[in-house]
Amino acid sequence: MSMPKPDSQQVMLSARALEMRFGDKLIHQHLDLDVQRGEILAIVGGSGSGKTTLLREMALLQQPTAGSLEILGQQVDALNAAQLMRVRRHIGVLFQNGALFGGQNVLANVGVPLREHTGLSDALIDEIASLKLALVGLSARDGQLFPNQLSGGMRKRAALARAIALDPEILFLDEPTSGLDPLSAGAFDELVLHLQRALDSTIVLVTHDIDTLWRVADRVVLLGEGRLIAQGSMAELARSNEPAVVRFFQGPRGRAAQVSA
Repeated sequence: MSMPKPDSQQVMLSARALEMRFGDKLIHQHLDLDVQRGEILAIVGGSGSGKTTLLREMALLQQPTAGSLEILGQQVDALNAAQLMRVRRHIGVLFQNGALFGGQNVLANVGVPLREHTGLSDALIDEIASLKLALVGLSARDGQLFPNQLSGGMRKRAALARAIALDPEILFLDEPTSGLDPLSAGAFDELVLHLQRALDSTIVLVTHDIDTLWRVADRVVLLGEGRLIAQGSMAELARSNEPAVVRFFQGPRGRAAQVSA
């Protein structure tokens, strides 16, 4: 199964009537959302609003309770396991904690998706992994280190290098700047923008960082009360009079980020 070649106006991901429950607990329902090719879409919401859960559903890491999901032109619920694996080859994921394998050095970590999804030689995999490390600002020497020898910012960059190992068409980032100091977070935001341009990727990210929203997001969706409350650019949401939007975006942190944007 080959992926359809996207055009500039293509919807890369489409969710319709998406619902997720854990037992009796409703996370969200009746959720409709499209992701356009080439955009950076941010998902935000208060604690427990289901941001990461939605990201995991969209990244094919968690199956929704109900609803439909189409990604890269493929209707997910119509695919068998082998077809799903082929679709996943076109998806990259940066997990919140990096999820690097502690028993492998950074170079080997970045090569994991290449070993899983390709038949390339070890030498070629290491060469590609080195190129990905360079793209995220890490050196060949950094590639020989183990995750516990890295700073928080370096771990994020190493995990991002692994997420782009296969040149994904859609890149999912879960809280990419969490745990970073403001300077490191700002540098990581700039890196995300650079990679989006360099790789022509579509990016979906979850974040609580208002600064990140102003810096990198083309469009923002706000989750709450088990539904999608609002969506739009940060400038549009900052002007909204809807109470839930005002509470989230126009508090002290939101106003400070808007001034510095």
